[in-house]
Amino acid sequence: MGKTIIISNRLPVQLQISNGKINAVPSVGGLATGMKSVHSGGESLWIGWSGLTDEETPPELEQDIDAALAEHGCAKVTLNATEVDGFYFGFSNRTIWPLFHYFMEYSEFELDFWETYKAVNQKFADAIIEKSEDGDIIWVHDYQLLLVPQMVREKRPKTSIGFFLHIPFPSYEIFRTLPWREEVLEGLLGADLIGFHTYDYERHFLSAVRRILGLEVNFNDVFVDNRVIKVDSFPMGIDYKKFRKAALDHDKNKKSDLQERLDSHKASAPDTKLILSIDRLDYSKGIAKRINAFEYFLNKYPEYKEKVRLIILAVPSRSNVPQYQLLKKEIDELVGRINGELSTVNWTPIWYFYRSLPFKSLIDLYTSSDIAWLTPLRDGMNLVAKEYIATRTDKTGVLILSEMAGSAYEMNESLLINPNNFEQQADTLNQAINMPKEEQISRNTFLQNRLERYNVEVWANEFMKALKDKSNVALNTVVAKKVTDGILQEMGKKYRAAKNRLLFLDYDGTLAGFHKDPQKASPDGELYELLDKISAQENTTLFLISGRDKQTFGRWFLPKKYNMIVEHGVWISKNGEEFKMLEKVKGEWMEKIRPVLESFVDRTPGSFVEEKNYSLAWHYRNTDPDFGDKRASELNTVLRSLIGNDDISVLNGNKVMEVKSSNVNKGRAAIRMLSENDYDFVFAIGDDWTDEYMFQELPDSTLTVKVGFQKTHAKYYVENTKRVRELLKQFE
Repeated sequence: MGKTIIISNRLPVQLQISNGKINAVPSVGGLATGMKSVHSGGESLWIGWSGLTDEETPPELEQDIDAALAEHGCAKVTLNATEVDGFYFGFSNRTIWPLFHYFMEYSEFELDFWETYKAVNQKFADAIIEKSEDGDIIWVHDYQLLLVPQMVREKRPKTSIGFFLHIPFPSYEIFRTLPWREEVLEGLLGADLIGFHTYDYERHFLSAVRRILGLEVNFNDVFVDNRVIKVDSFPMGIDYKKFRKAALDHDKNKKSDLQERLDSHKASAPDTKLILSIDRLDYSKGIAKRINAFEYFLNKYPEYKEKVRLIILAVPSRSNVPQYQLLKKEIDELVGRINGELSTVNWTPIWYFYRSLPFKSLIDLYTSSDIAWLTPLRDGMNLVAKEYIATRTDKTGVLILSEMAGSAYEMNESLLINPNNFEQQADTLNQAINMPKEEQISRNTFLQNRLERYNVEVWANEFMKALKDKSNVALNTVVAKKVTDGILQEMGKKYRAAKNRLLFLDYDGTLAGFHKDPQKASPDGELYELLDKISAQENTTLFLISGRDKQTFGRWFLPKKYNMIVEHGVWISKNGEEFKMLEKVKGEWMEKIRPVLESFVDRTPGSFVEEKNYSLAWHYRNTDPDFGDKRASELNTVLRSLIGNDDISVLNGNKVMEVKSSNVNKGRAAIRMLSENDYDFVFAIGDDWTDEYMFQELPDSTLTVKVGFQKTHAKYYVENTKRVRELLKQFE
């Protein structure tokens, strides 16, 4: 069994250099704690940046650093100051962070940032590739490393790769403003499993994949060549036992200075309610709005003056970024103004701390505060909300939580508010202050049971289990075998040994890729050369079999004298002869159906109608994917109600819906050609549902091949048109 490799921007240890010696101290944080069950034993390695730039690392201590990290199962990625500036402070925190949190006005789209981000992601990927082997399990974390999965996939195709995003994934309308949107999505799709905190983030990601990359998405599966990437939500928990135990031990230990001050305040004003606000100093946390909402609350409910106190703990963050400097200035001024205007001799409305506090002090605040008030404008999860509830040993306390936080989806028993609605926040604070203890206990009992059950360790183990269970070999809906190099060679041997061969080759999506304008998807020189060689062989009958119209195929292939069946079996041409009708069909129905299709063109931007001799096709490849699918479903219903018992049918192809006579399809045409001679080698290949008629109708001995990893009646599948040509070269 392979080893597990975890990769994140920072390692779960902090390096300290003192008197020429290195000391590695384990970090205390949600991710480091959650990964303990995964990162344990000798079969696990954690790769990340040590926190020291190349300029800060004495060369003589390099080996000592490696040894200190190795003791904790870690290995470092080295970064210089320029790389840290462009990769971390630049693209990660001045492009991705604001954009993914819906602060587009703060997003900077600098090419230099992007180039550095790519280069550093490649550094991380190279470190994984160096330390990994086929069969290993790799788990990549967070927005700093969005490109790493695909970079690793290219060199380690047989490894299992998971990716988890710890921040929100924005809606398609926001994400598409990123200049490098395709590269980011393709980077993520190198993973086998992509995890998000909530279903909303998962849904936004899948929408972006469909609309920007045009990939097929089935529920939460994304199809890329011969791979299926699973996308799912895994809401991150906390180390519940740790916070619970700390709260239970709190009263037994010697009181800190902070706790004594809190106790003194409560003793002097026993009816006063303490309202707690803890956040990193970040514009996404809504701290300034919260302070303004608190002022609004005191003005709307003046009876609470001298009866409540707001404790704000703002943890310093990215203090060298201009927006954060401006935010701190704004908060300092707000707190100063409100305290100056509303304070009395015995009362200061806001206690404001701009610092990091040790774990024990956090427990002091959690256990002493009657209300936790957390109002992020956008937050991937917000673990503070869960930590507060975990420390409420007597089950009292009220949590007011922004509905924009990821944790809000799991914490419906809290009081959920819109952080932009001051009126609602004021009323909710009033509700929280007056909430009966019985109701507090009832709400928190549900919350605590859920948090204890789905803790951070369960989160990590569930993701790892899903990753290990994930298999790209086959889906239970796909019975076809992948055409490996071995099967390819075996097909070539059977072909060469046969005395009389018959081949049916679909065109669009098989011999050639799709094009926005079907008329421009003409064959290239390589394809002509390949078809020339096969069709010129003795005892070989090759048919191009397509839904295309005879005029287009005649222009492309008639001079080559290839055998052709077009419009799904209506027309046939052999050895360069003019097209003849293979089936007698009627076209009177077209006048009835054409206006319907044209009305859908008018209502569906990007769609168009292709009129053939005896069929009509509505193409919607160029429409918005979601809107196009919706319109296609609607059109399908309309057409079937119109058709009734008429001798016509509707074919649903790859982004095309075609109406034609019911007695015509590729399978029927192929069987007719098969009956004209005795063949000991029959081969058919195609990419969409119109080709399934061939796969079903032809004898079991036929070598049938589907292009793409989808449900099919074919025996085999290949990934793409490039692989189709590699297969056909075995027949040259």
